[in-house]
Amino acid sequence: MDDVKRILIVSKMTKDCQEAVRCGVSLAQKYGAQLYVIHVIHNPFSLQGWNIPVPSVEKEYMQLLQETKKELDAVIDLEKKKGMSVKEMVREGEPVKEILKVVKEENIDLLIMLAHTEGRFEHFLFGRMDDEIIRKLPCSLLLLKKEPGPVEY
Repeated sequence: MDDVKRILIVSKMTKDCQEAVRCGVSLAQKYGAQLYVIHVIHNPFSLQGWNIPVPSVEKEYMQLLQETKKELDAVIDLEKKKGMSVKEMVREGEPVKEILKVVKEENIDLLIMLAHTEGRFEHFLFGRMDDEIIRKLPCSLLLLKKEPGPVEY
């Protein structure tokens, strides 16, 4: 791992991503690496084929994203105040494509992201991206295991 110079943390805009940020900060400090954090905003309500209006759910989803982004920003800002260099990116689009694009553009050596079983609602909101990223990723990957919570239906 001595050749890790650029670390990218994938934020799924959930509270659990704070754990991934802390892990990335720790590794970046240990190896003197540049730290990047990507937030991919994927709006499942913009998909073609929706024939029913879902303004309430979409509004709640966007509010959840904003609140979570503020909390993650607070964690990142704290690390910046301590002297950590963090490049934060917000991209809109399909998460796998945007993450792979950043990995190539920034020549990332290590990708850090949460690995946990997504409930149906989370799968709908964020998509199932772990498998696809693992197959296509041109760099090393660190998956952080989250303790499973209650089963979602």
